[in-house]
Amino acid sequence: MQMTESPILQKNSLFNAMNRFIGAVNNMDQTVMLPSMLRDLPVEEDSEMSALKSSDMDDGDADMYSYYQLLKSIRRDMEWGVRCAAADQRRKEKMTVSRTSSSASSSSSDSSFSSSFSSEEDESEEDEDLEKQFQYHLTGLQGVLSKLTVQANCLTKRYKQELGIGGWGQ
Repeated sequence: MQMTESPILQKNSLFNAMNRFIGAVNNMDQTVMLPSMLRDLPVEEDSEMSALKSSDMDDGDADMYSYYQLLKSIRRDMEWGVRCAAADQRRKEKMTVSRTSSSASSSSSDSSFSSSFSSEEDESEEDEDLEKQFQYHLTGLQGVLSKLTVQANCLTKRYKQELGIGGWGQ
């Protein structure tokens, strides 16, 4: 049995937020025919573009081209997954953590009997925490995707204004 959801609930889905962002970046990518022109465009202080911050950019690199590249990079990561280098780094960190925890667990085998009784209670608390964590991160992800969508649309609009075609395609 399939449940039908109201259009309002579907509008707030993660899939729709992702599709809106990817669509906005695709539109930006198709509109910006000369990305190098964006190098000369500074980010305005009162612009919505100034809300987009990245640890990769310092104040000296805050031009529209940097934002263009950042938005395209985020889209690529969403479509194809995080780059292999980041995945390898996380895998190494997990291996280090698992080695540390396995050596700690072998030294505490005497206390495992007494802790097994309380583990059932801990699991139910962890399940509740996981649900809260998921809701928190889902809300945050949808908010970030919404802001990134606005950024891509603003960059596209600004590029059109610079070329003198601000009213086209709207």
